Parts: sequence; C-alpha cells; structure tokens
Amino acid sequence: MDDLDLHREQILRHVGPIITGRFAGFLTSYTREVRIGQPLVMAVFLASSVFHMLGAALRMKPSRRSFKELKKGPEFLVTPVRLRDDLGQTYEVEMHGQLPQSALRRGDLVQVTTTPQKDPALPVRLVRVVNLTTMQPLTPRIPTMWSHLGPALLLQAVLGIVVVAAIMAFWMR
Repeated sequence: MDDLDLHREQILRHVGPIITGRFAGFLTSYTREVRIGQPLVMAVFLASSVFHMLGAALRMKPSRRSFKELKKGPEFLVTPVRLRDDLGQTYEVEMHGQLPQSALRRGDLVQVTTTPQKDPALPVRLVRVVNLTTMQPLTPRIPTMWSHLGPALLLQAVLGIVVVAAIMAFWMR
C-alpha cells in the first residue's frame, strides 16, 4: 500500500432518497444515450413516410431524418456531483441533464432528492435539488423520446395517419 492510497478520499454511496449537505462541486461530464423503443420509432417513421411521399408528389421537401438516426436515441449529459455532509463524508450522485451554472456554488447548503438507477454499479441519480442557501428549487431536464423525434416528425406522422384513414374510409365506401 503506497502513500497515495492512505490519503485518498473515500466516496460513499448514499442509500436514502434525500441527502443534505454542502455542494462540493461538479466532476467531468460525459454523454450517455437514452434507449428508445424500436417498434414505436418504426410506427412513427412509417406514418411520417406517408406524408413524406405525399409531399414528394406535390414537390414539397419536408425535413427528413433517417431511421438509423431516429433509432439511435437522444444523448443526455451526465455530470457526477459531489456533496459533503456535516461529518465531512463525501457522497457522489449522478445528475442527468443540465442546470444553470450559476444555480450552485461551492459550499452552498443543498438538499438533494435521489432515486436508484437500474444498474446498481452506478451512483444514485439526482432528481431534484433545493439550494437551501438561496432557497431555489432546481430540476435538471433530460431529453425524452418525444423531444428526440421532434414536433415536425410527429406532425408528419399524425398527418400521415389522417391521410391513410381518409383513403381507407373512401375505399371502404
């Protein structure tokens, strides 16, 4: 055992849903991909294809992303956050999404609401922060499947379903 191991700070995993302590800082952020259901993406893609073909017949050029891009899913920012309680113990939680940089300053008293992640090897996920120094509640926002697909593609899918329903109603007469 060398001297570096003797002075290394021990990072604890908190088991409760609420941690109260001082904000010690953010660590280096990285991105992680959100998994999305392929059948739902396929349904939206096919429904929007009907509208896309109709637009091509009318010589319109609606925006189009490939199925491969849609299937990949959105990426979100993961930032490890360090907190220190009154006893000097350090806790690490993961924040998914972003907060304004001016929202937390080193040494602010915070109350963090957490939830466990699916992978037990990962630290708990930060769901909400209340900065008790400024009394400001904060919630990081992450992209969802719906924001990844986007309003344009969803509108095209709805219009595609309407066109197919109108054709089916006309044909069934």
